Amino acid sequence: MTGRRRTIEDVLAEARAGLDRLTPLDAWEAVQNGALLVDIRPAAQRAAEGEVPQALVIERNVLEWRLDPAGSHRIPAATGYDIQVIVLCSEGYTSSLAAAALAELGLDRATDVVGGFHAWVAAGLPATGGALPALARLHEAALVV
Repeated sequence: MTGRRRTIEDVLAEARAGLDRLTPLDAWEAVQNGALLVDIRPAAQRAAEGEVPQALVIERNVLEWRLDPAGSHRIPAATGYDIQVIVLCSEGYTSSLAAAALAELGLDRATDVVGGFHAWVAAGLPATGGALPALARLHEAALVV
């Protein structure tokens, strides 16, 4: 094969170029206004890091099947192509790729959270369980001193 091969950084940049990514605070506001927040982290990661109470959990390996409004395996929340879906992962990398895949299915308002769950917690937004929220609060307290 001749020519330059694409890297994951290339693929990620291309995915993000088509998204209107949201800060955690903007994502929270969108959720309060009816957007669907979807946590795609695996169960073990959610158990270790914590969870967002308002998030719908759909692991990455079935995301497109559950949210395709025309698909036979869709969930009831996949009401149509105009729904705003905000994808959340741990740090905001996998979620960008996932949101781009949803956009390819016609969910044009699909996006993700910049910085993922870690940024969500650091912004002081609702989260439960896991060790990360406590660690984030300790880190924030250390910055205030």
